[in-house]
Amino acid sequence: MTVTEAAAAEAEAMADAADARSGIRTRPARPDELDGVLARFEATWGEGRGPDRSTIQAIDHAGNTVLVAIDEDDPDAAGAPLGATLGFLGWAGGLHLHSHMNAVDPSARGRGIGVALKLRQRAVCLAHGVTEMRWTYDPLIRRNARLNLVRLGAEVVAFHPDFYGVLDDAITGRDRSDRFEVRWRLDAPRTARALAGGVVPEWHAEGGLPLVVDYEAVRAADPAAAARLRDASRAAFAVLAADPGLRVDLDANGDYVFTRDDPDREAS
Repeated sequence: MTVTEAAAAEAEAMADAADARSGIRTRPARPDELDGVLARFEATWGEGRGPDRSTIQAIDHAGNTVLVAIDEDDPDAAGAPLGATLGFLGWAGGLHLHSHMNAVDPSARGRGIGVALKLRQRAVCLAHGVTEMRWTYDPLIRRNARLNLVRLGAEVVAFHPDFYGVLDDAITGRDRSDRFEVRWRLDAPRTARALAGGVVPEWHAEGGLPLVVDYEAVRAADPAAAARLRDASRAAFAVLAADPGLRVDLDANGDYVFTRDDPDREAS
């Protein structure tokens, strides 16, 4: 699909507006900032739990998205940026940007920096004629489900049990690395509705899965209870593989519903 100059300009303006709301500036990382990008990733996932400095250098040199979020009041601050994201092109199932890592300084969370970085990635993609982004997330983390499916308008396209194997990082630990893969159609009606803060339809449900408010807190306090929640989610998501007509979305309570509705359907 051809991206018009107007659509690319609108995406750029939307990213600029998100920056202004968050009090930051998102942009491609400079060569002298790549050490800071690595530091931001290691502060989030743990030392040695992500790409090394040379890999980030190669991804950046190839023209992929290595972006930073810089404090607007202190744009030349040394050290790790407030936020960083890394994505690279893929072509399995069609050309897309795989948005692999997105990290924000804990002291700056709640300002919308993660969304701002995603919107800057979207603007970069559309400027280069790429109309789709993909990434993975842990399906049991409710806030991420809401961010991805409601705030951004991405769609779940696959469930991957143990996608990364045992990560043993600062976030997942020894938990199973089950992941939903999402597709973000950057110029779709669903995306436009989400980014405009439009009303989400009431999906016609054929099953689903309630989510606990804070799965990560459960995992830290009671690993056995977290394991039971993981088992229950695997059993629930098995019906998706058995019935390709079903897809996952979120209801008004923030729980998963399995539906056959068109993802671009408007609220009635």
